Amino acid sequence: MYDNLPMLTHKAIWAAIDGLADRYGLTASGLARKAGLDPTTFNRSKREAADGRQRWPSTESIAKVIEATGASIGDFMEVLVDASGLRGSAFRIPMLNLAQAGQGGLFDEAGLPQIQSGWERVPFPDVNDDQAYALEVGGDSLMPVYRDGTLLILSPRAPTRRNDRVVLRRLNGEMLCRQLLRKTLTRVELAAFDPAQGERSLDATEIAWMHRIVWASQ
Repeated sequence: MYDNLPMLTHKAIWAAIDGLADRYGLTASGLARKAGLDPTTFNRSKREAADGRQRWPSTESIAKVIEATGASIGDFMEVLVDASGLRGSAFRIPMLNLAQAGQGGLFDEAGLPQIQSGWERVPFPDVNDDQAYALEVGGDSLMPVYRDGTLLILSPRAPTRRNDRVVLRRLNGEMLCRQLLRKTLTRVELAAFDPAQGERSLDATEIAWMHRIVWASQ
């Protein structure tokens, strides 16, 4: 992962939840109640343990809040950027649902987004790659690692190494989100996030491109 993403702090995540509550005219307790959660879920007393250890909101609770308020992932990212004090350094990157990514015309031959073709944009701090883009996970196919609604930030320029989480596209249009086990000049070996799905080995000539996941919203 990149180390220069200061928005990913305990303080900023909680401030983003408070900011989302403010945007919809709710208290933290009211926001939790609206999302079907225990009203104390977002209380300040719940943000640290008795020993001072930081407690983080779960991805599931954030997803419920977004659904309950009718906000989008982009809305939450905007509040998160504001809460991080990074509005001046943030820019908007193209975003697409992962399930759509296998369609033609969305990427060029190098695997870079063709942003005129159905992409949305979400705010995000600089990740040292002006070609960075986001894919939103839909459904439970990437469980237990990525839940429905998780936003994945990918960097075409980031080198891929063993154990990185990656998204790759095969020449036949199939999109795969996996953990990279091994890469040679001739083969690429991947592991599914669900152990029951096992491993997969592909001929390197089958792969159009492979990009590293540098951040995930969880």
